[in-house]
Amino acid sequence: METTNVLRRNLLNMKSEVKIKLMGDQVSKLKQLNSSDMEEQRFFQNQNQDYVDQAGSGSGSEERANEPLDEEGQVSASFQKKVQSKIKDLLQQMEEGLKTADPHDFSTYTGWTGIALLYLQLHRCSQESSHLQRALDYVKRTLRILNGRKVSFLCGDAGPLAVGAVVHHKLRNTEESQDCLNRLVLLQSSVLSDSDLSDELLYGRAGFLFALLYVNREMGEHTVEESTITQVVSAILDSGKSLSQDQKKTERCPLLYEWHRKQYLGAAHGLTGIFYMLLQPGARVPADVLSEFVRPSIDYVRHKKFRSGNFPSSLSNESDRLVQWCHGAPGVIHTLLMAHQVFQEEKYLKEASDCSEVIWQRGFLRKGYGLCHGTAGNGFIFLSLYRRTKERKYLFRACKVWLGLCTSCRNWRTPRPPASLPSNSDLLRKMKRKRRKMKRRRKKNRSLDM
Repeated sequence: METTNVLRRNLLNMKSEVKIKLMGDQVSKLKQLNSSDMEEQRFFQNQNQDYVDQAGSGSGSEERANEPLDEEGQVSASFQKKVQSKIKDLLQQMEEGLKTADPHDFSTYTGWTGIALLYLQLHRCSQESSHLQRALDYVKRTLRILNGRKVSFLCGDAGPLAVGAVVHHKLRNTEESQDCLNRLVLLQSSVLSDSDLSDELLYGRAGFLFALLYVNREMGEHTVEESTITQVVSAILDSGKSLSQDQKKTERCPLLYEWHRKQYLGAAHGLTGIFYMLLQPGARVPADVLSEFVRPSIDYVRHKKFRSGNFPSSLSNESDRLVQWCHGAPGVIHTLLMAHQVFQEEKYLKEASDCSEVIWQRGFLRKGYGLCHGTAGNGFIFLSLYRRTKERKYLFRACKVWLGLCTSCRNWRTPRPPASLPSNSDLLRKMKRKRRKMKRRRKKNRSLDM
C-alpha cells in the first residue's frame, strides 16, 4: 500500500513537472513572439534601395530625375524645391498648432524656445529678416516665463537665455543681448554648488556647458569667459572621476556618470552625451586629460556594442531595442565622429560608419519625426557622416529619410502637432501626467472626506 502511494506521488510530481515545462515553453514562445511583434511595431521596414553610383551606367535622365542626387552627387534642384515647398507647408501647420500649445512651456526641448531656435536656423539658411523677427517674437515670450528650476540648454533657463542673447545680438540689440548673457552666466553658481545636479546633457551640467559653448560659437569665441567654462568642465570631470573610483572602474572607464542611479550610455542621459561635450574645442579640455580620461572612457563604451551595430541604453541593460538619439547608436555615433576629429584615429570613423547601418535598417521609427526619439534625429546621422566623409551614400540616405518623414506620417503612433523641437509627443505626455496627478489628488481628497 505504501509503495503504491509513493508511486502515485512520483507520478503526480512527474505530471506537474511536465505541465510546468510545457507552460514555460509556451510562455517563452509567447515572449519571443511579443518581442518580435514589438520590434516590428517599433520601426517601419526600410523599403528603399541603397545608393548605387550611376556614373557610366547609361541610366536615362527620366529615371535619374526621380533620385534625390544629381549626376555630380549633389542634392538635385527638383529635390531642393520639394524640400522648400514642404518647409512652407509645415511652418503653416506648426503656427496653427501652436495656438493650442502649452503657454507656460518655455523650454528648447518641447516649448517656445525650440520654435525660436527653428526660426533662427531658417534665418541662417535663407537670410530672410522675417524669420529672425519671428525668432525674436518667441524669445520675448519665453523670457517672461522662466522659473529658475533647471539650468540646461534643452530643458532649463539656460536655453532661452542663450538663444535670446544670440537673437538680440543678430538684431544688434546690444543691451538686451548683454542682459540675457549676464543672466545666463549667473546660473553658473547653482551649477557648481548643487550637489544633486546630474552631469548629463538633457538636464545637467553638460546641458549648461552646451549653452555656454553655443553662445561663444554664435557671438564670438570669448563672449563667455574661459574661466567660466573651465569651472563647469572641471566640475563635470571631477564628478566622473569620483563615481568611477566608487565603482572601482578607474582603469576601464576613468569617467563614469549616472542619472537616477542608472549608468546610461546614450546621448540624452548618458556617457556619450557628456563625452561629446568634453570633446568640443570650445570646452578647452587639456590634451593630456582627453587622452588619459576621455579617450579610454569612449573606448569602454565602444566595447559595449551589439553585433547589430547598436548600443544598449545602459550598462545594466542587455536589450537591443532602441535605435534613437537619446538611447542607442544614433547618439553614440556623434561622439565617435567627434573622437575621430579630436584624436585623428580611423577606428572611430570606421565604427561610426559601421554603426550607421543599423539606423538605415531600423531607424525609420513609428514614434514620430522628433530629433530626440524620432526619425529626424536618426536621419541627422547621415548628414553628419556626409560632412565628415563626403561619401554620396550618406547624403542619399539623408534625403531618403526626409522622403520617409513626408510619406509615412499617417502611420505614426503619435498625432501631428503639438509642435516641438525634439518630439511631437512629449507635450501630450505632460498633459496625461497632469491629468493622472489630478485624478489621484481627487481620490485622496474623497478618501479623506470619508
